[in-house]
Amino acid sequence: MRLFCNNELKKEGLDFEVKQSNFNFSIKEGTLKGMHYQKYPYPEIKLVRCIRGKVFDVIADIRKDSPTYGKYFSVELSEENNKMIYIPPYVAHGIQTLEDNSAICYFVSEAYHGDSCGYLRWNDPFFNIKWPECKNRIMTEKDRNIPDFIF
Repeated sequence: MRLFCNNELKKEGLDFEVKQSNFNFSIKEGTLKGMHYQKYPYPEIKLVRCIRGKVFDVIADIRKDSPTYGKYFSVELSEENNKMIYIPPYVAHGIQTLEDNSAICYFVSEAYHGDSCGYLRWNDPFFNIKWPECKNRIMTEKDRNIPDFIF
């Protein structure tokens, strides 16, 4: 299985140079990571695929000049369905694992710049994201305590 093919993306009018490839592994179902993005001057495009287990993947549009500003999109990614999600720059991204031992890989158009990280709280009322029910949601304190989105 190919994990990435720029020629296939070009057919859909999408093109970017991969500058970094990342791997994320979560042991427990219900692990929620996000919502994260990189701010100017280091916008990043991401291509995300689940290569083990199953995740609920969410993107939220924080671009004020976008026709989808304030909206979110979600998709289930799994090793069975082989779906991949394209995440444009300045769009917040997060995942919640739906199975134990889930892993995602993602290709990124920009190197990581810690001082340019942006955050959107997973349950911000402006976006009202409908996450899957979860008995024991696992999150970092940093992700749990992000302030309300200022629009």
